Amino acid sequence: MSTAAEKHVVIVGGGFAGVACARELSRHRGVHTTLIDRHNYQQFQPLLYQVATSQLPAADVGLALRAQFAGESSVDVKFGDVTSVDLATHTVTTSDGATYSGDALVLAAGGAPRFFGTPGAAEHAFPLYSLRQAVILNSQVIAVFEAADRRPSLIDEGYLTFVIVGGGATGTETAGALADMVRGTLTVEYQDLDVARARVILVDHGDALLAPFSARAHRYAAQVLRRKGVELRLGCGVKEVAADRVELTDGTVIPTRCVIWAGGIKAAPLAALAGLKEAAGGRVDVQADLRPAAGSLVYAIGDIANIPDGRGGTHPQLGSVAQQSGTWAARNILAELEGRPTTPFRYRDKGIMAMIGRGAAVAEVGPKRWQVNGFPAFIAWLGVHALLMASWRSRVEAVISWTWDYLTRSRGPQLLDRPSESPVDGDGRLVGP
Repeated sequence: MSTAAEKHVVIVGGGFAGVACARELSRHRGVHTTLIDRHNYQQFQPLLYQVATSQLPAADVGLALRAQFAGESSVDVKFGDVTSVDLATHTVTTSDGATYSGDALVLAAGGAPRFFGTPGAAEHAFPLYSLRQAVILNSQVIAVFEAADRRPSLIDEGYLTFVIVGGGATGTETAGALADMVRGTLTVEYQDLDVARARVILVDHGDALLAPFSARAHRYAAQVLRRKGVELRLGCGVKEVAADRVELTDGTVIPTRCVIWAGGIKAAPLAALAGLKEAAGGRVDVQADLRPAAGSLVYAIGDIANIPDGRGGTHPQLGSVAQQSGTWAARNILAELEGRPTTPFRYRDKGIMAMIGRGAAVAEVGPKRWQVNGFPAFIAWLGVHALLMASWRSRVEAVISWTWDYLTRSRGPQLLDRPSESPVDGDGRLVGP
C-alpha cells in the first residue's frame, strides 16, 4: 500500500519488460509500484517450445509474480485483465471493475499470435506464444500419437504429420526439438506404432531459416534440421489452415492434425484500448525515450512498442530488448518524477542465439557478430538461458532436465490429462474436460 508522500507507478503486463521495470523501480525509495497482469505468473517465452516438446515442465517456465516480489513492500502484484485505459489520468480498469491510478503509467502487455489474415489459422492452428498454448500443444502432440497407436490407419489421415509455420527462432527451435522428441523418445515409447512414418514439416515464405542471422547460420540450421528428418518448404507460404489439413501457396495440400503457428507476433490489444495510434502488428510507435508522446508520464515497452533503433528502423521483439527497455523506462520515470530530463533508449546488443535440437545451436555474439555453431553454441545457449531464468530452483531443474535429455535421449513423462477412450475428436482436436 502506497503512502501519500510516495509516487505511484502502474505497470500493465508481467512479462520481461514489466517485471524489469518494476524491479528497477523497487530499488528506489519513495516510489510504489502496482504490477497488473492477467496471469499470476511470468512466463519465460524463449523456452515455451520446450514445454510443448516435453523437455521442461510448465512449472520451470512460469514463475509466480508474487514470489518474485515477495520481499519488496514497494511492489503490489494484482491479478486482473485490463479492459480500459485512461492515458490522461494514468488510470486502468480491470474486468472486475477495479481501478488503479498512478503518477506514471507503463504499458507492457506483450504480444499475441499474428495470423496475417490466413483463413482458418486462428481457429485450427496451435500458436506458441503463451504457457497455456505450450501445454495445449504438448497435449495435442501426445494425443495424436495415442490415437494413431490405437488406430494405425489414422497415420494416412495426417495424425503423425506436424506442420510448423514460420522459420524464425521459434519455428526453427520447435522443429528441431519436435524431431528429436519423435525420433528419440516416442520411437522407444510407442513400440507398436510405425513412428518412422511421422513427419515434421517446416514452412516459411522466405528463402532461409533464422533470417536475422548470417548466411552461414542459415545453411547450418537447414543442414541440421534436414539431418534430423525435418522437411523444409522454403519460399512457400500458407494459404489456408483447416482442421484436417493445411494448404500451401504452391497448391500443396498436407493432411495434418497439428499445425504449429510460429509465423509472427503482434502487440496485445492494450494499445487499442488506450486509444493510441497503432503501427505494424498493432504496436505503438514510441519516441527514443520510450514514450508515445512527449511531456507525458506514459511509457510503452517490450513487444507492444515499436522502439526506434537510432538507424531508421526499430528493435526486434526480443526478450533482451524487452528487459532492457523495462529497466530504461523505470530510470526515465524516476528522472521525470525528480524533474530531470529523460534519455534516449540505448540497447546493448549482446548477440542472438538459437537452439536447433539436441547438441546443435547457433550463436552470434558481440557487436561484430562473432559466430559459433554446433556443440559449443549448444552449451552457451544452455548457460545463457539458465541464467536468464527467474529463480535458482528453475535454473537447477532446467539444467538437470537438459542434461538428462542429452545423455539419455529420454523425455518425460508424456502425460495426457484427457479421457483415455477419446483423446481427440474427428477433427483431431482435444476433447474432454
